[in-house]
Amino acid sequence: MKVVIIGGAGGIGSSAAFNLLRVAGTYEVVLVDTRPNMITSHTMDLENAAALGSSPTTVRGGTAEDALDADIVVVSAAVPLRLNTSRLVYLAENARIVDEVLAPLASSAFQGLVLLVTNPVDPLTTYVHRQGWVPRHRLIGYTLNDSLRLRTGIAEALNAHPRDVDAWVIGDHGDGQVPLYSRVSVGGQPVTLTDEQLAATKAYTDTWYQRHVALDSGRTTTWTTGLGIAVMIEAIATESGAVLPASVVLDGEYGVDGVSLSVPVVLGRKGLDRIEEWGLTEGERRAMSSAAADVARTLDELDQA
Repeated sequence: MKVVIIGGAGGIGSSAAFNLLRVAGTYEVVLVDTRPNMITSHTMDLENAAALGSSPTTVRGGTAEDALDADIVVVSAAVPLRLNTSRLVYLAENARIVDEVLAPLASSAFQGLVLLVTNPVDPLTTYVHRQGWVPRHRLIGYTLNDSLRLRTGIAEALNAHPRDVDAWVIGDHGDGQVPLYSRVSVGGQPVTLTDEQLAATKAYTDTWYQRHVALDSGRTTTWTTGLGIAVMIEAIATESGAVLPASVVLDGEYGVDGVSLSVPVVLGRKGLDRIEEWGLTEGERRAMSSAAADVARTLDELDQA
């Protein structure tokens, strides 16, 4: 399976390439970026790491033309991280970058999948879909980190390990996220958080992004997102049937139409295999509707800019 990572010189792109050496499946990984020396540096390093890999996966540098026949194109290219309180500050600038890197695919007979990582991911996934050249089942937005942060927050509140926690965030990858506290389990057993545990979890998850950006480290979520991308690609390549959160354009599911939000999905080689429609509480359903309205309004503002 050929995987082209646009933005491959960055932390997230190179981390994804590294993690693809460790997951199930065999991949031809191609790193594409406007910084050729960084690409060469990463590939010199990763070709040695491949000797410890779990499969004959290869990593090399390439050009934008490599994306035309790719099975999966990962888009992690973006403007540099800066101090802010919302990913929406990147929308206009990153929309221009996404337009530029996807233009060759939009004007070709591209039949692969697009895995969009660039933020704000839900508005941008909706934006790309509205251009009309890629069907929704071949356009996937990366949102796994929200659920991982919720699991970590719950684990801290319960003095458990995050691997033992099953918890999900759907909705918008931002202020409109919808944590499903009605579906939390630990060690396979349903758990209802006490008020104190819920407050501790919210204190962790609701402030995570602002706390991380405030460090002004200049780095993004390199390790988490890189591994998460690899896990999603593994699910696609192996058609494992794993249920994962991802942003996809909804067509009536969860009462939302024409907007991309994070929902539980099953992915395969053709992209979106199916959306798992779980029963939501009334509050969760209202929050999904509100998130959809916010994404639509954000795109209206982008169109008018």
